[in-house]
Amino acid sequence: MSAAGVGGPSAAARAADRLLQRDAASREVSLAGLQVWQALTERVSGKPANREVTLVFTDLVGFSSWALKAGDDATLKLLRRVAQVVEPPLLEAGGHIVKRMGDGTMAVFADPATAVRAVRTSLDAVKDVEVQGYTPRIRAGVHTGRPQRIGSDWLGVDVNIAARVMQRAARGGLVVSQATMDRIPEADFDALGLSAKRIRKQVFSPKQDGVPADLAMYRVKTRRELPGEDEESDDVADA
Repeated sequence: MSAAGVGGPSAAARAADRLLQRDAASREVSLAGLQVWQALTERVSGKPANREVTLVFTDLVGFSSWALKAGDDATLKLLRRVAQVVEPPLLEAGGHIVKRMGDGTMAVFADPATAVRAVRTSLDAVKDVEVQGYTPRIRAGVHTGRPQRIGSDWLGVDVNIAARVMQRAARGGLVVSQATMDRIPEADFDALGLSAKRIRKQVFSPKQDGVPADLAMYRVKTRRELPGEDEESDDVADA
């Protein structure tokens, strides 16, 4: 359900947003009520209550270890430099920055192909950032779904999945979910100059909470990147 909608869903979202400002128990109750309202809305209208969006999560690989040694001044300088090159491509492509989380960012897009193109541009731009001889590595995850919009934030299973997809890029780079891949025509993907390889699922790896067992993910690279780059990270964790 989108708080930008009209009628009942919009009113429910505004009410939930007010409740979310209270204690944890109130938040749980409000979210449960919102889910019930969503189910009723979908049953009556025959249409999904939430509009489909593409979620993007980014963060820096190994940032905490570097920051501990570099100190506060260098850390703040790095974060500013990274934000200056990561955020403009996302905003210029029509993305909305939902929140900034220390060394990470959450953004939302209306179109999956646009999101993937913007993220790849941001990843390339970070390669030119250097502070005290240190060049950061950034990882990003992209997933398409129907999360619940609560005021200026987005909540729900699809948000959790998007964050987990990002975590799969353990050594940096871009990983996208099957849902996002399915919504980008092959011709458009080729036009972006990108290639995708499905990440192998480890049989004996522990299952991640909040992620469907059958979730498939793909590592997305530009064609100029060397084959096999970051392949080791594909075997780090289960989907």
